[in-house]
Order: sequence, then structure tokens, then C-alpha cells
Amino acid sequence: MPHVLFVIDRGSGDRVHFVDPKRFRFHRDFVNASYLSLERGEAFYERNYSNDDRRFLMGSIVWQTGLGRFTFEVNEGDRVSTQLLSLAAKRLGDAFYAPLAFRAVTGQQAAAGRDVAGLEVVDARDLFGDQVYLAINPGSGVGILRIVDSVTPDTFIDRNEIVILTAPQVSLPPVAGILSTVPPSPLSHLNVLARSWGVPNVFARGADETYRPLLGKFVSFEARRDGYSIRLAETREIVEASRKEMLHSELITPEADLTSDRLEELSAQRARDSVRYGAKSANLGEIAGSRLAGFTVPQGFTIPFSWYARFVRETGIETEIFAMLDDERFNHDIPYRRSRLEAMRKRIESTPLSSEMADAISSKARTMFGDDGLFVRSSTNAEDLPWFSGAGLYSTVPNVRGSEALTAAVRVVWASIWNDRAYEARAAAGMSHLVYPAVLVQRGMNADSAGVLVTTNPFDPSDRDVVFINAKRGLGIRVVDGYRVAEQILYDARRDSVRVLTRSADDTALTFDPGGGVREIRVESGRAVLTDRLVRRLARVSRAIERRLRSGPLDIEWLTIGDRIYIVQARPFRQ
Repeated sequence: MPHVLFVIDRGSGDRVHFVDPKRFRFHRDFVNASYLSLERGEAFYERNYSNDDRRFLMGSIVWQTGLGRFTFEVNEGDRVSTQLLSLAAKRLGDAFYAPLAFRAVTGQQAAAGRDVAGLEVVDARDLFGDQVYLAINPGSGVGILRIVDSVTPDTFIDRNEIVILTAPQVSLPPVAGILSTVPPSPLSHLNVLARSWGVPNVFARGADETYRPLLGKFVSFEARRDGYSIRLAETREIVEASRKEMLHSELITPEADLTSDRLEELSAQRARDSVRYGAKSANLGEIAGSRLAGFTVPQGFTIPFSWYARFVRETGIETEIFAMLDDERFNHDIPYRRSRLEAMRKRIESTPLSSEMADAISSKARTMFGDDGLFVRSSTNAEDLPWFSGAGLYSTVPNVRGSEALTAAVRVVWASIWNDRAYEARAAAGMSHLVYPAVLVQRGMNADSAGVLVTTNPFDPSDRDVVFINAKRGLGIRVVDGYRVAEQILYDARRDSVRVLTRSADDTALTFDPGGGVREIRVESGRAVLTDRLVRRLARVSRAIERRLRSGPLDIEWLTIGDRIYIVQARPFRQ
């Protein structure tokens, strides 16, 4: 099915982006790669599907071979309103070169589309007629048969299940096979996921009634172009499927050296120290010690992995962690798991550090920073890796003031390895939950502007002459939360050209509160955050850092105070 994805950015004047699906499998991939938003996982779906106040309106434009015309569609799980469909029809109609009809996947979508003046609506009857079967992804699988009517955040679906869906869904966790009883779009998010998993996936009208007697039993599911079959699985098939699942579940455990006990200053760390202080801290130390011109790394020190390991061991929390991870209900009951994770975070946050630890951290901070506000950040063995960024999973505490607040902030960062999103992201990546958090303590910089940049063109990764810069006024917390439109700039070094894609829409910014933490202040919206001169300086600095780390394209967090540039993070850029 020839098609192109579309993203309408309501936060940027309803701008239409056409997205090549050969480069970006999912809308979220494009939105993240282009830094329109850094929302990931369930947060992205919750805010941008079936939400009238969503920022992004997303779907596909498809050449319908049977109809001989183009249609546009949204995800089948999207309860899109008439107002949003009217917006999509208007903007896509203005931007696309041929007439478009709306392809409704559900009855709700069809009803909403018919209320849009002048919009032609086509539905499953127009495309499928009386068709009862379509092989979207042929293949075979073995698993426990289950009927799923709806998927909520509390629905647990296991990897070894073959699910029969009686209603369209936006997403599922990995499963052994999928049968939809309502005609789907082969281009939907769920069907693209199924292809990426390599599992059989079909439209089979009436499958829920036909195979209801086999629910809860291990079955063998075969999907062919010309039909499908479901039967009770043989013992050897169940054993073979279990063996494959065991191989799949072999967990990756990132290296962690727990022998180092030193509160090490950033300037003394190098990239090789990531096994003791985490890649975030060690890479920053490598940059700080490089003496490259044009920027400064704020002074700081790092609490090593070993201190967390000692803390949980001496307080008995380590035994509680192992008991939690070994609990079968914890592994299979999502609401229960969330409550246990919350309890574990509270347990860590409320447990005092030993006087030896607390005194050493406070003394080091007073010697280095005096009474300055501090940023307390995570630097775990499960983030800033070439194959797993972990961006936004763990906690940062800004503008920490005083010894008691500092040790409390350290416990908050330690506890954040048990954030819901962090746990689920590690599980999805096949990572062990034996995570060790180092804690980076840095002098707080009350930024005039801040942001992220990548040392390649996220819209065209083959174009390595371009640096993409994302900027806002004030502290950088809002740049990476993804909720507001930032100033976005492409700088092409070959042509020495500065191309402004969007201006910041914020009329407020975050700044340090004198008593600790941050507060919001009013700023002028629509005004340029960065001058062209500062854009060029940031580009030069980023290229120098990239050469120093020799790790390919980088994702760099920066800030400015007056004319000075500060670098606070550099990680591998994952497209």
C-alpha cells in the first residue's frame, strides 16, 4: 500500500509534516528525532491519541489501489473529533497535491467524518466489501489464546499470548500472534508493530466466536495468504515456544564496577570511568578535561555506583528489591507492580543516609560550591548507552540548597531507578533491573537560555554538515519535557546558513527561586532566543565535542549565561 505518514503540529501553527515511512516507522519516531517533542512511551500515546487537546494530529495518506484514489486516515484506536477531522481535511487538502477522502476505520470515526462539510468518507465496506479474511503479516506462532475487548494502562498481556481483538487498539505489548475481528488498516501503529515483532497478524471476521472454546489453552496459530488455522498445540510445540521465550528473555546487564568508593570531581573523570560513575558523568568529565575552547562544563563531583550498593545493602533495602523482582504477581499484575514500585521509591527516599555518607557528601559540596544552588542528577549504568539512551527516565533535582536538601535529593535520584517508566523501558529493551545509580552533583547555572542540539540533521541523517538546535529562554527543564514549542534552528556549516524552523511559543520561563527549587517568570513570546552568532558558536563547540568523544552524532544539552556557553550533557544520538 503506497503511503506517507503525516503529522500536523497544532503547537506550531498547524504545520504539516509529511514523513517517509521507510525512514520513520512510527509517528513518534519522527516527532522524537526532529525534537518536536521528547515524549515517549505511554505518555506520548496518552497525550496525542483520543485527546481533543492534543498537540499532534497524526495519520497516513494512502493510495487505495482498489478505489484508485488517495485517502487519509488516523489510527484505529483514535476517537478523533469532528473538529480535528475538519482541521486535518483542511490542512492536508491545502498541502497535498491530489484530492483526499477520509478512510474511517471505526464507526465513531465515520460518524465524525460525516459531520465535516464536504468531506467524503469511505469505510471498511467500501474497501473490504464482504471480505472475511486478510493476512497482514503471514507467519506462525504458539501461545495461550485470549480475547481482548479493550486495552487500558492496567491491562496485562503476556508475550506468550495469541490475542483476538474485538475492537481496534492503538498499541499492544509484544505478543505471539494477533487476530482482529474488525477490518483494520494494514498501516496502523499496531500492525506496523506486529511486522517489527515478526508475529502472525490477520483480520479474521468472527474468530472470537469460532475459537472461543480454545480460550486459555496453548494453541498453534498459522497465518497464510489464503487463510489461517488455530488448533491445540502439541507438547513439543509448547516446549519449543518456551525455549525461544527463555532465549529472548536473557537480560542485558550493563557493566558496573562497585569497588570504587571515591567522590570524584568531574575534571578528573574520563570516558573509561563510565563503569564507576555512569556514562553521563564520565562523558562530561572527558569533555571537562579536554580543555576545548569556547565553552565551560560547570564544576561538579559524582557519587559512585558503590555508594548506592552499600546504602541498599546496609539498610536491608537490597533484600526487599530482590523479593519485589522475584514476586510473580509483581511481574504479571500492572496495578500491583506500580504500587510496589511507588512503595520502593518512598522507602528509599525516606531512609536516611548513614552519618558517614551524609557528612562526606555535604563536606565535599561545601568545599566545592559554598552556598551556591546545586543540580543533582542521575548517571546510572542504564542510560546514555549507544543502544539505550534512557532519556527522561530518571530524576533531576534543580537548585538544591543546604545539606539536608542535598542528601534528600541524592535519595530522590537513587529512588528514581524505580520510576514506572524507567522499569518498563528497561523491560522493553531486555535490560536487567540490577541498576546502579551514580549521582552527579553540579553547581547550578541559572540559565538565560538552554536547550538541546544534535550534531546531524534529524530530518536527513545523511546530511552531516547540519547541526539541529532546540532552544528556550530560562532553565532547560522545559526544553526536554516536550510539551511546548521551542525555537528550532538548522545550521548548515557548509553554506554558513541559519534556518529558523520555529520560534519559541513560551510566554513564561523557569528560573531559580532564592529559597531553592525553581519558579516561573513572564517573558516576551515570539522573540528570538538565539542570535546567529550564538548559533554558530554552539555549532563549532558541538563539532569539537563530537571529535573528542569519537562516538558519532551526539545529543548535547547546553545552556548560556550572557555570552558564555556551558555544556551539561553529551550522549550518543539515537535516530
